[in-house]
Amino acid sequence: QVRLVESGGGLVQAGGSLRLSCELSGHIFSSYAMGWFRQAPGKERESVAAMSRSGSTTYLTDSVKGRFTISRDNAKNSAYLQMNSLKPEDTAVYYCAAANKYFSGSVYSRTFYDYWGQGTQVTVSA
Repeated sequence: QVRLVESGGGLVQAGGSLRLSCELSGHIFSSYAMGWFRQAPGKERESVAAMSRSGSTTYLTDSVKGRFTISRDNAKNSAYLQMNSLKPEDTAVYYCAAANKYFSGSVYSRTFYDYWGQGTQVTVSA
């Protein structure tokens, strides 16, 4: 049974940084492409970042380019989202997701992913 557990959320001031972690258990981590999504109050869940199984291909949504970085450490069965220069509009519940599929242009779609974590709250104050 594949499980994903996020951690690292919290409250930070604008301009600060957080590093989110997502640990996968139940299967070989390297078999999964990983994605990060977020859902702000009153808004739809949106894609933030994605990374291929090998880590060689990454995607970032335009609003976080230059500020966020997605990475993975297969030895630790974990994916990460480093968030720098945080803005109040980054406030949301952040979810990690995993897909045992070929990496494609569909990585920004929720339907691409097979497994989801429970989310971790990120709050950025002015």
